[in-house]
Amino acid sequence: MNFSIYGCKKFVVGSFDDEAVLFPAVKKVRAAGYKLHDVYTPFPVHGLDHAMGLRETSLHTAGFVYGLTGTTTALSVMGWVFTTDWPMNIGGKPHFPLPAFIPITFELTVLFAAVGMVLTFCYLCQLAPFVKNTFSTRVRQTICLSWRSK
Repeated sequence: MNFSIYGCKKFVVGSFDDEAVLFPAVKKVRAAGYKLHDVYTPFPVHGLDHAMGLRETSLHTAGFVYGLTGTTTALSVMGWVFTTDWPMNIGGKPHFPLPAFIPITFELTVLFAAVGMVLTFCYLCQLAPFVKNTFSTRVRQTICLSWRSK
């Protein structure tokens, strides 16, 4: 069924009762050159993201980069504080005792990775407050509706 929203875009909405019918329909729509906006299913369907032509997520790479940033920040700040800014000779121990820095390094690695991945996820899903919302609330509610032909 074709319909126009505010005269600017056209969407085709289909409803299927079985995933065996859904996969050929998705492949035919992609082969015809249409862009799939979204597919809603009541349960996860294995292989549907590949059939829709979606690319792999980059969230795991971002998590690694954020964790590496946390590790680097922790080690560099503690190294600078204990060797350059405020060196103290306590019982002849070295200025850069790496085993003593492991708990703080681990905590900052987890903190940077967790907060960074949450912000990246919100950005990728366009849920962040700093991402410009291109659709109004009325348009989003209209797009999510689907009609079943009798």
